[in-house]
Amino acid sequence: MPLPPEDRRLSPRTGWTRAHWEAVADDLLAAVRPHASPGHALIDLPGTRPSWSGRRSDALEGYARTFLPAALRIAGAGGADPHGLLERYAAGLDAGTRRPTGERDLADGDRESWPLITDRGQAMVESASIAFALRLTRPWLWDRLDGPVRDRVGRWLADALHRTPNDNNWWLFPLAVGGFLAEAGIEEPAARAAVRRGLERIDRFYLGEGWYTDGRPRAFDHYNGWALHLYPVLHAHLAADRALLDAYGPRLAAHLADHAHLFGADGAPVHQGRSLTYRFAATAPLWAGALTGHTPLAPGTTRRLASGALRHFVDHGAFDDRGLLTLGWHGPEPRLVQPYSGPASPYWAGSGFLGLLLPPEHPVWTHPEQPAPVEQRDTVRVIAKPGWLAQSTAADGLVRLHNHGSDDQPADRVGPDDPHYARLAHSTATGPTHRGPADNHLALLTGGGPTERGRIRPLACGPDWAASLGRPRVGGRDLPGVTVTSLTLAHGADEVRVHLVAGAEPGTAVRQSGWAVAGRSAGPAPGSTPPGAAGSADDGRLTSVLHPLHGFTTAAVLAVPDGTAFGPEAALPVLGGVLADGSGLLVCAVRLTGAAAGLPPLDATRVRVGAAEPGADTRRLDLTWPDGTTHRIRIGAGTVSVDS
Repeated sequence: MPLPPEDRRLSPRTGWTRAHWEAVADDLLAAVRPHASPGHALIDLPGTRPSWSGRRSDALEGYARTFLPAALRIAGAGGADPHGLLERYAAGLDAGTRRPTGERDLADGDRESWPLITDRGQAMVESASIAFALRLTRPWLWDRLDGPVRDRVGRWLADALHRTPNDNNWWLFPLAVGGFLAEAGIEEPAARAAVRRGLERIDRFYLGEGWYTDGRPRAFDHYNGWALHLYPVLHAHLAADRALLDAYGPRLAAHLADHAHLFGADGAPVHQGRSLTYRFAATAPLWAGALTGHTPLAPGTTRRLASGALRHFVDHGAFDDRGLLTLGWHGPEPRLVQPYSGPASPYWAGSGFLGLLLPPEHPVWTHPEQPAPVEQRDTVRVIAKPGWLAQSTAADGLVRLHNHGSDDQPADRVGPDDPHYARLAHSTATGPTHRGPADNHLALLTGGGPTERGRIRPLACGPDWAASLGRPRVGGRDLPGVTVTSLTLAHGADEVRVHLVAGAEPGTAVRQSGWAVAGRSAGPAPGSTPPGAAGSADDGRLTSVLHPLHGFTTAAVLAVPDGTAFGPEAALPVLGGVLADGSGLLVCAVRLTGAAAGLPPLDATRVRVGAAEPGADTRRLDLTWPDGTTHRIRIGAGTVSVDS
């Protein structure tokens, strides 16, 4: 897409300015125009797979999710609309609500009618984007609509006030609708009640320190930023509700203190969680903090993080040759797409244009960019509520997220591992494997196959470590009496992973995997030897290494079938061993780096393991890193303590 010239004085890190955001928004909106229905009520984007809601719902999604960035673009320009966006979206409001229908396919010949809002139906999600867009553009659109059109749109939206959402972030969709309808004088008591219900419900999800779980007991992901914080704060801002901002703004600020550490120097957010195809929607909470004054970040840091993320996806092929956002991460990637996502689903990313509401003279646009946290120094940050450890290194700009608390498992059962939640670690430069051995995982190899991690129970965390307890599962069931107590310690570019397995069958084999490094071709790094190293052969910049310290006896580098979201081929280092007594201690050193030449050999890491304590399966370890830093570890079944 054609872009303005870079400004390396104002934006020394990314070169991008407000003009770049405006240009990307304009191109994004122009690209979807050819796919609109004759009356502009539906935008039916091309795609080989519809969502589970069907093509009509997907086409409503195309309308709603592009209406929001259009509204942000126009409101940010004080109502200026040189491309005639409001006229088309106003026409769509009229055509879509003349005879709203059930979930019917577009093949029935009706190419305009919107689906009805039903209990837990996708139209409820899209009603929130439409409501926010109408609220943002009210002086130029809603207030100028003919009365009968306003009545029909109001009735269609009002159904969201009386329907049951899914018990997660969906409670915020009736809230968004209620906020607009209350201001518009439509079903005011029900509208205000929907706002109250939404806030009361998400308050139950709030665990403190800026972190919500998304309905399930331990579901932590980007929905914290692009929904659970964004919707209440944006509603409060638009309502000028100071009391509500005072309640929810500090939560957002606390979240941003952690969120800022989850972007790599190349702008990529950590590749973790569901709906990753929303991509630069991860910038929305950054802008919301600046918009409301509830942020710990300097204006130049906010813009550097946000512009870095948008530029990352523009530069890495998120838009196809037609200018359409694809279902994927960089390019198309079906394996990370959930069944609820159709061709227009990626346009949730439109909330990332929230920064355009800030006027051009705001410091977030006028102050020079400042370095992102990952660029300032090597950091290990404890994010206690999700059970995470964020490890970043300035030399290569990588962020690694060690996971000892987010599993996305429902409360009433334990399902299969989700690769985007269950791994021991995620990063800004790697994605999970989907076939073959799981990356960043300790598996017990049983007759039924390799075990899954199952539900994750956080145990404890400290300044540079986090630990959890797991009950390995195979064939959908826990292995009776078997537990795995896992600990990750992070230091510089390196990690040490410690696992204490208890209660397994004697002679059980184990497999520990590291980071899956992807590229056009990937395999052993040049000159590498066992205990195992993998490198990306297409650019040579990323290396993944595993080194056994205790309990492992074999090493290899495996090819990953079909690669990952970061490339069509990938390599995965693995270690193997056997639990002779069915229980045992396993320790390895791990490295993912883009700056291997400047680091000491990983095998310079040392561990001394003490004898098991009498009458207990508790072990003591003394760990020494290559620079001489030491940790004293005590680990038992379900108990961990670490002293530096």
